[in-house]
Amino acid sequence: MEIRGTARKDRKTKDLVKKLQPGEIAVINHPDLDQVAAESLIKAHVRCVVNASPSITGRYPNLGPELLLKAGIPLLDQVGADCFDALPEVGEVLIKAGGVYHQDQLLGTGPMLTAERIEQATAEAKKNLNQELAKFIQNTLEYALVEKDLVLGGLPLPPIRTDLEKKQVLIVVRGQNYRDDLKIIRSYIHEVKPVLIGVDGGADALREFCLQPDLIIGDMDSVSDQALLSGAELVVHAYPDGNAPGLKRLQELNLEAVTFPAPGTSEDIAMILAYEKGADLIVAVGTHSNMIDFLEKGRKGMASTFLVRLKVGSILVDARGVSKLYHRGIKGGQIFLICLAAFIPLFLVLSLNKFFWDWIRLLWLKLRFLLKI
Repeated sequence: MEIRGTARKDRKTKDLVKKLQPGEIAVINHPDLDQVAAESLIKAHVRCVVNASPSITGRYPNLGPELLLKAGIPLLDQVGADCFDALPEVGEVLIKAGGVYHQDQLLGTGPMLTAERIEQATAEAKKNLNQELAKFIQNTLEYALVEKDLVLGGLPLPPIRTDLEKKQVLIVVRGQNYRDDLKIIRSYIHEVKPVLIGVDGGADALREFCLQPDLIIGDMDSVSDQALLSGAELVVHAYPDGNAPGLKRLQELNLEAVTFPAPGTSEDIAMILAYEKGADLIVAVGTHSNMIDFLEKGRKGMASTFLVRLKVGSILVDARGVSKLYHRGIKGGQIFLICLAAFIPLFLVLSLNKFFWDWIRLLWLKLRFLLKI
């Protein structure tokens, strides 16, 4: 198989997908290609993906490579850091027999992942889960001591204009199955009109569904300029010492923001902020809630998430996976019954009309004449 076309690279896959054009070759350096990254590449309509790192390292069974293959996107794996560095930011490349060529020069080689290779690597990765789980639990317990203020209430809350008191709040993270779950709860959003909080790229997830975020919380590294300029109130997640790298980007856009110094993840502090500001109910979409999620996110432990959910659990509804639990597909029998129910009142109204019965008799006479009954 030969693939020739424009290749575009970036060390961060989430930044690359913002620049990719349909039909381009995505060059990434992404060990353990995760589901969210793969879905972003698929949505960008890339022609092929070249990964400098192992797409499956064997630490855990990540889903990204399988999703790419199911979408019909070839994945050339482990071409190496030297190949990645040698490629231009944007340039014409040729992929042939597992090699990457630029200006007729071979820059690197790697295996083209097949369904069999992925299945075998995933099976091996599943064997390592117990070992990874042991390390993950240990790390979580160590961080829990550091991040205990998330539960004990020792964090200074930022002043915000958005009123959350006694209101329902929808917190959206651009995590697994967020699109499916947002589709399922669309009627809830339009009927209840909860306060909409986008966590970093979650703001763009809301805008995909023509929803305007009221509040954007996060490091501000994976949210688009369009979302930041949409008029939402901005809260920058800062390190516990107050340092907030995300502020620089907002200042360049002439946007005002407040900072929230806190440990943990941005989705954790979004829940804490909603809880402490008096929210009546928190509905979470796309959030990370298990070991695989955090391994895909590149985080070693989930102490903050455990502690936050321990605190806000009484008002938290996790919408994640609701799309798998509930499908609103309408069956043929249901369509027939709906049509029948619609025709019943129409028939009753017509049956009271004299002209209707005259028309029926005339139709019957014509049928008898045609059939010579």
